[in-house]
Amino acid sequence: MRFRHPDGSTVHLAYCTNVHPAETLDGVLAQLRDHCEPVRRRLGRDRLGIGLWLARDAARALVSDPAALRGLRAELDRRGLEVVTLNGFPYEGFGAEEVKYRVYKPDWADPERLTHTTDLARLLSSLLPDDVTEGSISTLPLAWRTGYDTERAGHAHAALRTLAERLDAIEELTGRSIRIGLEPEPGCTVETTADAIAPIGAIARDRIGVCVDTCHLATSFEDPSTALGALDAAGIPLPKVQLSAALHAEQPRLASVRQALAAFDEPRFLHQTRALTADGLQGTDDLGEALGGAVLPDDTPWRAHFHVPLHADPAPPLTSTLPVLRDALTLLVGGPTPRTRHLEVETYTWQALPSELRPRGRTQLADGIAAELTLARDLLVDLGLKELP
Repeated sequence: MRFRHPDGSTVHLAYCTNVHPAETLDGVLAQLRDHCEPVRRRLGRDRLGIGLWLARDAARALVSDPAALRGLRAELDRRGLEVVTLNGFPYEGFGAEEVKYRVYKPDWADPERLTHTTDLARLLSSLLPDDVTEGSISTLPLAWRTGYDTERAGHAHAALRTLAERLDAIEELTGRSIRIGLEPEPGCTVETTADAIAPIGAIARDRIGVCVDTCHLATSFEDPSTALGALDAAGIPLPKVQLSAALHAEQPRLASVRQALAAFDEPRFLHQTRALTADGLQGTDDLGEALGGAVLPDDTPWRAHFHVPLHADPAPPLTSTLPVLRDALTLLVGGPTPRTRHLEVETYTWQALPSELRPRGRTQLADGIAAELTLARDLLVDLGLKELP
């Protein structure tokens, strides 16, 4: 979906396909047919943007076979889909029964992360629509925090500098500019937007910036104005922003609240949980840890890294952090010029929701994704952007 900003520039809105994890090229083609095109039809649009997730095997198949890449581009066109952004955070296995800490491997100290992201950048330069010259890729925020020492940090920073040089070469060859956004996430070495400023500043390349995920922003109790202002002051670019909402519990000491939270404690993904206290941010790596002991203070609100559907607040006594998303979006595109032009709805946890909230089959899932995109579209229109055909 495309929108005209009052300054005349185009802002793209997509939804991320990691909600339909596919490890192979055949799986990617099937998800376009079975999921993405039905969402587009529900929205009544001739064209729908998707933030494509390409796992390692799918990416390698496309890089090694130019005919297959041309076939994917043709299939996107045939189904009324377009790609201006890729989700390069998960490497593989995002549809496994247990993902948890595995999603952070390989990290940026491992040469394979550089190889994979380079592949993604080359693929994106070929998948961009003919009238688009800028693409974006979100990626791991360097590494998970444990085991990340000075030596590994040096390897990671060197890899990102090499990547920036390769992105320069891609633009020189193709005329397409691809930028990378490190995506701060609770528990990682870059947990907050503030944590991103020093390492990205050390790389000092316009190709590398931050992908703000509004669920992660809210989970860490970051104020959107302060966070985005600090990035602006440091000259850190925002290649893309992910629109998402976290789980909020106002009174975690109440038994009814804990019971409601327990329904979201599931075995597939990590749900880092945070509380903001007078002494700063405190947290656990997973929601079950927070519920299972006296780790977090229970006299202050908790937020959990669980991407809840944008359009459907959890049942009381829980809520979502949608107000944080609204505030961030106003700051991002509500001003005289957009601070980013790539927006991606990323709710990958539909099948991890409590059973009574989980979609039953493809039809309900497509309905839910379409409802999320409709909400995002309405927010953009309210901010003065005009939806384009």
